[in-house]
Amino acid sequence: MSDATLHDAKRDPGDFAVSVADSIESFIVAVAEVSRGDEPDSAVPFLLLEVSQLLLTGGRLGAHEDFLPDERYEPDVGPEPDVDELRERFAQMLDPVDVYSEVFDPYVPRSAPVASRISDDLADIITDLRHGMAHYRDGRVSEALWWWQFSYLSNWGPTASACLRALQSLVAHVRLDQPLDELGGLDTDAVADEQLAEEAGRVMAAEIGGPLGLRKAGA
Repeated sequence: MSDATLHDAKRDPGDFAVSVADSIESFIVAVAEVSRGDEPDSAVPFLLLEVSQLLLTGGRLGAHEDFLPDERYEPDVGPEPDVDELRERFAQMLDPVDVYSEVFDPYVPRSAPVASRISDDLADIITDLRHGMAHYRDGRVSEALWWWQFSYLSNWGPTASACLRALQSLVAHVRLDQPLDELGGLDTDAVADEQLAEEAGRVMAAEIGGPLGLRKAGA
């Protein structure tokens, strides 16, 4: 994001919010369309494009100075929409390439790779984005921007980045005619879930101590 763009965002946060919300809404709609499975052969390239575009929006949020919500405590947005159906559709569509190997934080020494799933990633990203969109649609623009920025740094940004690497790798293997190695060894649900929870706990513990995490921590 250029200095001029950062200046424009500060000068007119309304336009910046509209741009971010439009990008996020476009991603939510596009991913839902892909999940229907009408064009399964094109699913991975489409997802690669959509996640790439979303991460550009995330980069704009990350480059912006910290957004401050109007209220000390987050207003209730009601029950979260269920994403299990979307998760299951992608898990079925992407089988057997749904599972991939990922490192949570490249700056953690000797961080062990763990098994992740593209279907889980997409469902988690959608959940975070919809939460902010609920605030935005209710007119709480500052709350929506705060949430999207905070969750980009703490959750959906790292998740989307990992998902993008997996999708890019899949496209590269196909386009370069490089067969994938056997993936069965990654699909160890019990161990994978335990590792995911442990790594996520360490990362979130570090994240929550930062300035953006103070409000959610009740400080």
